[in-house]
Amino acid sequence: MTDITERLSRFAPVETDVSLAQMTTLHIGGNARYAVYPETLLALDGIIQIARREGIPYKVFGKGSNLLCSDEYYEGIVIKLDRGFKNFYFTGSELLAEAGCSLIHMSVEAMKRGLSGLEFASGIPGTIGGGVFMNAGAYRSSMSEIVEAVYVYMDGNAIWLNAEDCGFDYRTSVFREHPDWIILAARLRLEEGDSEEIRKLMEDRKSRRLASQPLDKPSAGSVFRNPAEVPAWKLIEGIGFRGKRIGGACVSEKHVNFIVNEDGATAYDFMRLVNEIKEQVRQKYEIELHMEVERFNWH
Repeated sequence: MTDITERLSRFAPVETDVSLAQMTTLHIGGNARYAVYPETLLALDGIIQIARREGIPYKVFGKGSNLLCSDEYYEGIVIKLDRGFKNFYFTGSELLAEAGCSLIHMSVEAMKRGLSGLEFASGIPGTIGGGVFMNAGAYRSSMSEIVEAVYVYMDGNAIWLNAEDCGFDYRTSVFREHPDWIILAARLRLEEGDSEEIRKLMEDRKSRRLASQPLDKPSAGSVFRNPAEVPAWKLIEGIGFRGKRIGGACVSEKHVNFIVNEDGATAYDFMRLVNEIKEQVRQKYEIELHMEVERFNWH
């Protein structure tokens, strides 16, 4: 372990036995053997090469806003890109942003320049990389509508993938099927607009989020994808699960498609509640709910 730590530290700052709960907005999860914070593509490549040679699993994290980590120990490397990969460049109506850039910050920077297209992301507490990975969206808009190309590390090379090759669909992309591919950056196509109008729209949506979502408690955002037939929240409301609690995990009173960490919830508590909701909805409505939240380190 000491030898691996020393070798990793040649490329980036390293921490050992790191709490995954502290790396996610849900504040749930066991510990990870290593966490590394590369700042360049060369450093990232060096870390990946060590992991592959030693047979050590690895996982890229952004801000952990859509992750449910298990309670188990992760015998691998968490690669955090939200410290180093944060450069961004505006050229006309195009934004080139590295994977660690905050979606909220990018939406504000676009607004300042009178550029429209990222307003939907102004309340998503994730990164550009995470947003592309899950095709994040809100207000009937999503990343797939503005992504032109994605810069990806795969098989030791960094290449650009056009948007049509990214397999975007509702809350998913080709990157979910290829965990060894690492999103490095994205090129986004925005449109010219009025800064003041964009700002007002973002402020209005912020007020609506504060009124309708439990932003004061740890969560991973919406738990379930919306089925084609009816919004997930209506189904959860229909089975009477508002405020339903198992251990420290609780269906939010404010928005029932949020499960909040009310009091030291475990991943086991969270998944028991998820499974009860799915079962009750299946029985009552014959509709299968699917999680939007990504599960990590489950066996």
